[in-house]
Amino acid sequence: MDLQPSPSGRSSTVGRISSFSVADSGGQTLSSVLNNPHAGKLEASWGWWSVAPPEFAPLASTKAACDLTRSDFQSYVSSISDSYYRFEDIRNHTTKEQTLDVDNIGEALVACLREVPALYFKEDFALEDGGTFRAACPFTDVSENIMLQEKLSHYLDVVELHLVKEISLRSNSFFEAQGQLQDLNVKIVEGCNRIRDLKETIRLVDTDLVDSARQIQELNATRTNLLALQHKLKLILSVNQALSALKLLVASSECAGALDIIDDLQHLLDGDELSGLHCFRHLRDHVVTSIDSINSILSAEFMRASIHDKGDKDSVILLKAKARASISLNGEDVGVNLDEEETTNFRDRLLPLIIGLLRTAKLPFVLRTYRDTLTADMKTAIKTAVAELLPVLVGQPPESDMGAEHTVDADGGGLSLASKLRSLSSGSFVQLLATIFKIVQAHLVRAAEVKRAIEWVMCNLDGHYAADSVAAAIALGAMVAESSQESNGQGGALPLSASLRSTSKVLSSPGKGSDAISPSNLSKNFRVDVLRENAEAVFAACDAAHGRWAKLLGVRALLHPKLRLQDFLSIYNITQEFITSTEKVGGRLGYSIRGTLQSQAKSFVDFQHESRMTKIRAVLDQETWVEVDVPDEFQAIVSSLFDSEAIVSGSKDNAESNMTESYSNEGSQVGSVAQNEPTDSSSTTAVNAAQGKAEVIERKKSDAVTSSQSNNSNTKERGKNATQTLEYGGVSYHMVNCGLILLKMLSEYIDMNHLLPALSLEVVHRVVEILKFFNTRTCQLVLGAGAMQVSGLKSITSKHLALASQVISFIYAIIPELRQILFLKVPEPRKSLLLSEFDRVAQDYKVHRDEIHTKLVQIMRERLLVHLRGLPQIVESWNRPEDADPQPSQFARSLTKEVGFLQRVLSRTLHEVDVQAIFRQVVVIFHSQISDAFSRLEIGTPQAKDRLHRDITHILGCIRSLPSDNSNNSATPNWGQLDEFLAQRFGAEAS
Repeated sequence: MDLQPSPSGRSSTVGRISSFSVADSGGQTLSSVLNNPHAGKLEASWGWWSVAPPEFAPLASTKAACDLTRSDFQSYVSSISDSYYRFEDIRNHTTKEQTLDVDNIGEALVACLREVPALYFKEDFALEDGGTFRAACPFTDVSENIMLQEKLSHYLDVVELHLVKEISLRSNSFFEAQGQLQDLNVKIVEGCNRIRDLKETIRLVDTDLVDSARQIQELNATRTNLLALQHKLKLILSVNQALSALKLLVASSECAGALDIIDDLQHLLDGDELSGLHCFRHLRDHVVTSIDSINSILSAEFMRASIHDKGDKDSVILLKAKARASISLNGEDVGVNLDEEETTNFRDRLLPLIIGLLRTAKLPFVLRTYRDTLTADMKTAIKTAVAELLPVLVGQPPESDMGAEHTVDADGGGLSLASKLRSLSSGSFVQLLATIFKIVQAHLVRAAEVKRAIEWVMCNLDGHYAADSVAAAIALGAMVAESSQESNGQGGALPLSASLRSTSKVLSSPGKGSDAISPSNLSKNFRVDVLRENAEAVFAACDAAHGRWAKLLGVRALLHPKLRLQDFLSIYNITQEFITSTEKVGGRLGYSIRGTLQSQAKSFVDFQHESRMTKIRAVLDQETWVEVDVPDEFQAIVSSLFDSEAIVSGSKDNAESNMTESYSNEGSQVGSVAQNEPTDSSSTTAVNAAQGKAEVIERKKSDAVTSSQSNNSNTKERGKNATQTLEYGGVSYHMVNCGLILLKMLSEYIDMNHLLPALSLEVVHRVVEILKFFNTRTCQLVLGAGAMQVSGLKSITSKHLALASQVISFIYAIIPELRQILFLKVPEPRKSLLLSEFDRVAQDYKVHRDEIHTKLVQIMRERLLVHLRGLPQIVESWNRPEDADPQPSQFARSLTKEVGFLQRVLSRTLHEVDVQAIFRQVVVIFHSQISDAFSRLEIGTPQAKDRLHRDITHILGCIRSLPSDNSNNSATPNWGQLDEFLAQRFGAEAS
């Protein structure tokens, strides 16, 4: 390239510079320049390659050097300012690229993406695609397509330029990595040489020093292995001997020694000494089998000692019961209690069995099995007793009021068991229950002794020679039981922990005291578990006995309510004593049998009440309201039931003793019969005593009913055994048949209340009900005149009303005492409601009595009005002078006659106080009604006036003779309006 001369004369210099730059740059390729990491020195020549230097003109100095100012250089500065600024920009840009290119690696590609459209960077970019071609070449004419080709070439140049810049930025790292790789190869070679030297050194040391020492160590290890082998052989020998001894001990039932060997074998199994010995792979199974065998032996021995070795007491009891059922004889009771020596021997027999079961933690399980076996044995014994006694008892004649059922079995074999039980008389059934009571008592005594023996072993062995062994066995069993629970009850050997092994050591050393084992929570829980299962066994036996007893009662559930009181009471009392006795042994309440007994007792009360309600209804409907003589038996009932001393003391026994004394003859006969019968136990004696009392009451009442039902026609036959009135509280009451029947029924309710105290509340309700019914029905029959339809009475007379008043007054009088007697057994929370019921009943009786008295007064008033209606006709005859009769008129005579008749009837029947109250009202009515009637009469003649005076005087004489209390202040008896009328008409002298 030729250079043109410059006008300023400096072209040669510039040409040299330009020639150098071009020649120097042409000596290198583009790639070598860009890839050279040291190309920074040539950037100046590269950057200034196309820039022409400015032309400098010589400065014309017109002033001295000291007189130069900045303005003198202004023309020069202005001439070079454009080139200077451009130079500064290029230099600053180069410096910036040198400092920031390393940090901005990748920025060029980002800039490239910004300058080139994103269409060309798509992965699926293809110009043959129609849509892509239209987007890349939207132009239609050739000129525009040429411009597009230039633009595409520009885009290609931009991409290439930025790629070259990125490559230049990464070239330094590439060359640096290549240098480090060469250094690594050198170091690897050096390391291999050093390893080769070390191996040679180790070989020399191993040959000279280590071989001899290693040989000594190997010989020592061989010696140790031989000693361990000798120990293993000795261990194998001892284990074999232990297994042989264990088999012999188990075969000979030596459980204590076998358990000691099992403990030693168990320690070996829990340790590591037998691990890896293939010959003992079944040792754990042998131990488990031995433990199971020992548990079976101990369990069988425990069952034999607790249940099966009680002797033939059941058979002896059954034989004596059969003998008593066939003939009357006295015999010795079968002993069911153990004496002190037997108790000691029994505990000593159970002690090793319990210790062994404690060590294996099987005592709770054995007690559960014992509970099931005891329950089954109890049920079997009761079933056997019923099966053997029924053929003997069924042969006895049944009671007259109870027909035997003849239900045939499906196989035609005769009466079924239930039918046989229902065909028994109440006495035979009580005898069956007494025999079952004895059998159950024998079994429960044995079970209670087992329970006490286990409690003695578990809790009360202080100072005993076996106390340490028992304490250690409890601790061992507690830990075994805990380990068994943790292993989810899976079968196998006993999993023992380290604490268990320490416990076994204490167990093997009997010289240590029980203080060596402190009671832990495990031991306490295990002890509680054993005691709970022990108590549950006895309770389960009692519950089984209760269930069988309740089943026997349930078979006869329809018959018991129909029994007489003494028959039901004998069953009720022996059941109550059975419940009390078994609950005392079992320690818990038997709710099932109590519910059954309570249900049957309630059914008995309900049936008795319904039968009495039916009877009193029939008696009232047939009552003719005629006075009957009161037999002495009913007076004795009143005297015995409502004795003030018995009521104040609140004792049932006092009342019953008074009742028995009232009938000493009958009581002595019953007592002699009871003494001839053989007694089995205290329960049977108590039943006989209660039955004797009930029989006295029942006989007395039955005789009273018979005598009361045969009324006046049998009075001569009774003679002095009957009285006309019934005495109570110093007051005599005239009675009718229904009143005596009600009195007997009330005494029966009182007896049920005394003898069945648990049903006192039910009895009180029934008494209230029958009292209400009697009062209501009596009111309907007498005041309501219902007796004219149901009893055939022609009319209800004052005599009927007076007798009804006497009966109602008697019941009203005894209600307070009746309430006090019945409430002796009623619970306090229920008394308030029942008291209000009794108060309402008493108030109803009082109102009824007052209504009867009012009715009597009304009857006399009606009779007076009837006579007064005929008075005017009688007065008309008074004016006739020929009538010279000195007697009072028919009106006065008839009226006073009827009043006198009413007075005689009421005075003979009612109490004096009631008679006075009734006639006090009659006197008032007579005074008012007669004085009003006489005041309306017209008396014109002296004869009529004289007759009027005679009638008034006659009537006043009758009135003054009536038994009425003098309620006025006058000295004249029964003074009133008629006296005032007499004084007004005839003067004070006439009155």
